Amino acid sequence: MTLQQAIIWGREQLSQSEDAAADVSALLCYVLNKEKAYLLTWPEKELTAEQLEHYRSVIATRQKGRPVAHITGRREFWSLMLEVNDSTLIPRPDTETLVEAALSLDLPENARVLDLGTGTGAVALALKSERPGWQVMACDSNEAAVELAKRNSKKLGLDVDILYSDWFQSVPKSLNFDLVLSNPPYIDAGDPHLGAGDVRFEPHTALVAENNGLADIETIIKQANERLVEQGWLLLEQGWQQADSVVELLLKNGYKMINRWQDYARVERVTGGKKARAERE
Repeated sequence: MTLQQAIIWGREQLSQSEDAAADVSALLCYVLNKEKAYLLTWPEKELTAEQLEHYRSVIATRQKGRPVAHITGRREFWSLMLEVNDSTLIPRPDTETLVEAALSLDLPENARVLDLGTGTGAVALALKSERPGWQVMACDSNEAAVELAKRNSKKLGLDVDILYSDWFQSVPKSLNFDLVLSNPPYIDAGDPHLGAGDVRFEPHTALVAENNGLADIETIIKQANERLVEQGWLLLEQGWQQADSVVELLLKNGYKMINRWQDYARVERVTGGKKARAERE
């Protein structure tokens, strides 16, 4: 079987997938240990018997619904290749909006930044890659995720301080931040999407929150007020119908300069605000 034939066959097998072409490309590159350009350059290249057997196996695994990122053990985010596993969420393009929002802010060159619930470390590592002068800290309450993020930090050579912490609980109280940001759990427990697609294979503790998905967001909004410098920023990723509710929570807790950022589908994906300036006597 040639590469071109393998691509056609794979797409037929995964015809029920939301993006069969991307799945096939990623899986075939994984089997060959090559970049995507190789598939385009050598369409008539024959797969070896071993490669073909491996390819059929991973296609069959994907047919059963297992995420491509879990099969390959990797996912690209913000041009960084990250190790992934089933201990935490698979980084998604929507979350790049959180990175874009952070980079759009007028922060000091040596800004102190905290990424809450870092998972793979995707957001924190993307920010460090773009702003080497920032002092970036990241935390997660899942020990396996913390170890995963540490491995990604080491492999990419990006110096991010990663620690085990339930939100701010173990973050040194002596530290205040110019920016706190998070992609927290924000899906309601009754959301039917939890039973479909890749999220079936991801830990629901990283996806689901009480109070219509707003419980963790509200907790972060309240606690961040004590950990931000004066006029420091808080940025939060949220669900597609939650922006108004997040704005309301930010205003209720005294944040100013409220702003919203849309993702690639023009959905309001990130909302943020500034800690109010302290009143002078």
